[in-house]
Amino acid sequence: MTVTITAFERSPDRGNGLARDMRVRWALEEAGQPYEVRLLSFKTMKEPAHLAIQPFGQIPTYEDGELTLFESGAIVLHVAERGPGLLPDEAKARARAIMWMFAALNTLEPPIFDRSLVRILERDKPWYEERLSALDEIIRKRLEGLSSHLGDADWLDGAFSAGDLLMVTVLRRLQGLGLLEERPNLAAYVARAEARPAYQRAFEAQRAVFAASSAG
Repeated sequence: MTVTITAFERSPDRGNGLARDMRVRWALEEAGQPYEVRLLSFKTMKEPAHLAIQPFGQIPTYEDGELTLFESGAIVLHVAERGPGLLPDEAKARARAIMWMFAALNTLEPPIFDRSLVRILERDKPWYEERLSALDEIIRKRLEGLSSHLGDADWLDGAFSAGDLLMVTVLRRLQGLGLLEERPNLAAYVARAEARPAYQRAFEAQRAVFAASSAG
């Protein structure tokens, strides 16, 4: 049975690979797992059929026979555990790769995503500059630790893993803002991941959806 994931019918990221279905697409491409995509409108995402598998009315979801999953990190972990190329075979290396998955979503993503929301939702508030500055300070500290760990290595812990995949999807939200560029090894790390054929296939597939919706 073919895996089916859900994605935005009209993505607010304008086809730039920032919506969280990108993580799942990329993981499936890395694992060589065929999949189909069911596109949802914002209205459809809040209807009972979708809420039955995603109680918060978000994307992506993952369906494989009787198994349904939500939360992009959980889906990527599932894909990584059942396919090749995203988790090491050796037990300790595998545990470290999963650790980096959690670090991406729990340590790096919250202030980075908050920054994105602040720029959209709070730009006209009197506390905007102070709030943005506070988030930038937090982000810089997190990037400093990540940069120090990565050093001149290609990936976070030996070979490319699901930890790198999630970390790069988080860091991409900082591109062009100056924060990522302050750490050249992190900017190079992201570029290296973006050059992977599986990433390119996932990115082009997501961008094609936006292009089609815009043309319509």
